[in-house]
Amino acid sequence: MKKYNVGIIGATGMVGQRFATLLENHPWFEVKVLAASGRSAGKTYKEAVGNRWAMKTAMPEKFSDMIIMNAEEDIDAIAKSVDFVFCAVNMKKDEIKALEEAYAKHECPVISNNSAHRFTPDVPMVVPEINADHIEIIEAQRKRLGTKRGFVAVKSNCSLQSYVPALYPLDKDFGVEDALVCTYQAISGAGKTFETFPEIVDNVIPFIGGEEEKSEKEPLKIWGHIENGEIVNADKPHFTAQCLRVPVSDGHMAAVFVRFNKKPTKEQILKIWAEYKGAAQELELPSAPKQFLNYFVEDNMPQSKLNRDLEGGMAISIGRLREDTQYDYKFVCLSHNTLRGAAGGGVLLAELLAAKGYFD
Repeated sequence: MKKYNVGIIGATGMVGQRFATLLENHPWFEVKVLAASGRSAGKTYKEAVGNRWAMKTAMPEKFSDMIIMNAEEDIDAIAKSVDFVFCAVNMKKDEIKALEEAYAKHECPVISNNSAHRFTPDVPMVVPEINADHIEIIEAQRKRLGTKRGFVAVKSNCSLQSYVPALYPLDKDFGVEDALVCTYQAISGAGKTFETFPEIVDNVIPFIGGEEEKSEKEPLKIWGHIENGEIVNADKPHFTAQCLRVPVSDGHMAAVFVRFNKKPTKEQILKIWAEYKGAAQELELPSAPKQFLNYFVEDNMPQSKLNRDLEGGMAISIGRLREDTQYDYKFVCLSHNTLRGAAGGGVLLAELLAAKGYFD
């Protein structure tokens, strides 16, 4: 695989920092540009981040003295310097949409961690193990934008990465009809640490703005299909969700209750989870977990602290599968929200697009 030059737009925020750590020694991608708001532009990365570095590892030395470019004013220069960009900016939704399309129209593909374009009908929202075929919509998007190379592709909401991968493989044979999901979401999902979010200590907050709507609607786009230049959402499964912020640094957990059209046995479910592979595994993408879905037989597993970093934080952990009195089955699942759920998922999506030639 050839090396691609890349930029990180929104490099100073928590997800941007995570992109920096993941891309420090990436075999396919070489970071040439770090960009952020006008407040940070002109400073070194080290100066711009200051005491807000939130990663457990040190800031990569190779980036610390890079000069931050202006994400909005330097689009032309950035687009000429890189093959594509990762975007993780903190702006209003309409501003993000405009910014990402501006990069695309400068013939610079955008891999977005933001939610702004998730429901744009010709923008693929991809979990590479599940709906990799949705990247084919990019040709229709390019026609709309009038571009040859430029496009926007997004990853889904971080909390979906725990329960959608567990449910999706079961749908083909058994038909997932209804799913009730309660998510217990780490504070890094809000861009916080315990130092910057003291009110979460010894506390649970039973509301995360916009999260329940995303948790119920975004899976239907992932389950959807391409038709007449758009991704058409699926009609089901029917999802209902409650989302809680809990005092955990990293790792989103979900308690899932599921009803099938044709009820499988427990053994059938476990076999499907153990054997399931997607495009990320078939293509042997660098960030892909070798075992995507991992089932733990112990009653007290998975646990956020013990299992969130499984396979570099890119694998999904599942446990406590048992029959339910109202639904067919219930289980719990866990994913690392800033790795699989955010920057890592974005890097994996970029690897898929690179392997399929979308940056050439």
